[in-house]
Amino acid sequence: MRHGKKVNHLGRTAAHRHALLSNMASSLILNKRITTTVAKAKELKKYVEPLITKAKTDSTHSRRTVFAYLQNKESVKTLFGEVAGRTADRPGGYTRIIKLSDPRLGDAADMCLMELVDFNDLYTKDGSVKKAKTRRSRKGKKEEGAVEATPTAETSVEEKPKKADKKTTKKKE
Repeated sequence: MRHGKKVNHLGRTAAHRHALLSNMASSLILNKRITTTVAKAKELKKYVEPLITKAKTDSTHSRRTVFAYLQNKESVKTLFGEVAGRTADRPGGYTRIIKLSDPRLGDAADMCLMELVDFNDLYTKDGSVKKAKTRRSRKGKKEEGAVEATPTAETSVEEKPKKADKKTTKKKE
């Protein structure tokens, strides 16, 4: 029976596993995106998301608690400053795991890209204006374009017969 075997040991001792997760969490907070294996990313998600939730309340106690996990002053500053500011209105789910198609060359381990959700430029407000085009907006643009295109089409149609008339008159003479 599997009682009490909730933690994925990742093939490491407890101290090595804590050091690994602490370093990966610091790298994720500082770089906003890391490439790792799927198993490590799933464990890192469980490790980082409570820290980001704790960073929303900026107090001395929460800073010391987070520092006990991360052991890196720069990552704590970034977490409580930039990351907590962007994730203030999000109720949870601060990280995203995107599985990559190519496995690692050495051992064919499944690789993934782990990133902080609010820091991806493709999905933020600036990028969503370019990406999030719905059919409604396209129809609206086509109608506007059609209104603009019809007068130009009429003027070009009017110009073409004039040129054609001149050519036909020249041929008759």
